Amino acid sequence: MRIGSMRRLRRGFACVAMSCLVLAGCHREAPLGAVPATAPGAATEKNTPSTWDEFAHAETDIATLQARMARGELDSRTLTRAYLGRIAAIDDAGPRLRAVIELNPQALREAEARDAERKAGKFRGVLHGIPVLLKDNIDAVPMVNSAGSLALKDHRPQADAFLVQRLREAGAVILGKTNLSEWANFRSSRSTSGWSARGGQTRNPYVLDRSPCGSSAGTGSAIAANLAVVGIGTETDGSILCPSAVNGLVGIKPTVGLVSRHGIIPISHSQDTAGPMARSVADAAALLAAISGRDDADAATQASVGRVVFDYAPHLKTDGLRGARIGVLQENGVDSQPEVNAAFERAVAALQAAGAIVVDAEITTAGEWDDAELEVLLYEFKADVERYLVASDAPVRTLAALIDYNNANAKTEMQWFGQELFEQANAKGGLGDAGYTQARGKARRLAGKEGIDTALQAQDLDALVVPTTGPAWPIDLVNGDHFTGAGYGAAAVAGTPSITVPMGDAHGLPLGLTFLGPAWSEPRLIELAYAYEQATKARREPRFLPTLPLTVEPL
Repeated sequence: MRIGSMRRLRRGFACVAMSCLVLAGCHREAPLGAVPATAPGAATEKNTPSTWDEFAHAETDIATLQARMARGELDSRTLTRAYLGRIAAIDDAGPRLRAVIELNPQALREAEARDAERKAGKFRGVLHGIPVLLKDNIDAVPMVNSAGSLALKDHRPQADAFLVQRLREAGAVILGKTNLSEWANFRSSRSTSGWSARGGQTRNPYVLDRSPCGSSAGTGSAIAANLAVVGIGTETDGSILCPSAVNGLVGIKPTVGLVSRHGIIPISHSQDTAGPMARSVADAAALLAAISGRDDADAATQASVGRVVFDYAPHLKTDGLRGARIGVLQENGVDSQPEVNAAFERAVAALQAAGAIVVDAEITTAGEWDDAELEVLLYEFKADVERYLVASDAPVRTLAALIDYNNANAKTEMQWFGQELFEQANAKGGLGDAGYTQARGKARRLAGKEGIDTALQAQDLDALVVPTTGPAWPIDLVNGDHFTGAGYGAAAVAGTPSITVPMGDAHGLPLGLTFLGPAWSEPRLIELAYAYEQATKARREPRFLPTLPLTVEPL
């Protein structure tokens, strides 16, 4: 999102000891600052870069794991223990990613229950026995839900979020919670992506001193580094797509209303959604199918009736781009950089080689919705977060109380940045204010009807494509994020779907290609994204480099 022009915020809203990890029952409090006791990437005798790569399930997808479990070569308990060991090896030690903020103390018992069901002939589906990580703004019993804030460090909701209920019904094992940009990057315009007072600074597994983006920073870092099979992020504007792109992942931001937001700490009911983050389109699609569906507690999901797809497998087509009409957004909001431009050109060529009809396209209203969007978010955050805090019996009940807590605990909560967005939101009136209703209508119209929809309809396009964002920038707690622009904003404001897929790298830092489509076009976007992924296979495993080498030749 962007502040002022909304640029600073487009980086993304809602946006242990080994023995403890094996028991899956430890709260994992990270130091507050960004610099660990051991320098990032520093190796010890028992934990060297070579051992970080020695993981039996590295890059293994859901289908392969299910096939092994069906043959009796693997069970969910063994798989879950392996991921707990992986977390101990590289999240708490080694490169110290700080991606996982808390482990589920019941994870091994959940895995054992799924194994018992499988032996009894009960198979719940493709997620049966699969370990999943959740962003720490999603209610999941018995864990804390904190949005990374110490004000909520003792907040343990008594019921699962609707999407977590869906995951459990599908047989998934809830492995734990991931760190995030505190309050999903909606506390300050100077925040640093991936930092929270509760979880510390999450690192990018490709280059450890680079940003993981946010606000679903921990999920992005964790899934890229193989700390779980798949993960859930949330997005208001970029919080799934940006961390997916800079961590070399597939991320799906669904149509608002496809996935229930009930039980998720909110920013905006107009734009918030949860969505999958995975190492492949197939895995992301499987996860999306599991969490979608109507929920009486979220009115937006009523529109999904008759549109929900519970099995995207028929849409995983290697020829999905053949005959597709794709609009290329050359003016796309991403800062011009040689490596990004070259990767985008190669991506467009790959689309054409796969049979797509490629034309230049334009969103003529791009950026015109920025001020209205911020106004909407400020109004809705105050109303929505207070509704959540009361309904979930949180230890603080109002935005004013959160502001007071941060002021009283400034040494821990505000050592790096303030809370000016909280203060601006708290000064707003109710959702009946004319200023709010006018801003909401303006933002939706400029991003949706006169934005994405017009661009698609003008040339009868299946989708638009754009670079997701630039390469990850250096972590800088003093100055905040050095964000280099993004191409996904229209879909976020319009409430329409978008998918990012790896498209290459810049000096080893992953880059993503985003597909934008009309509302409820997830099946078609998955076809396009899968075909592109299979044609390019651009994802590379992270290398956990401490930094990028700087070699400057003398003049």
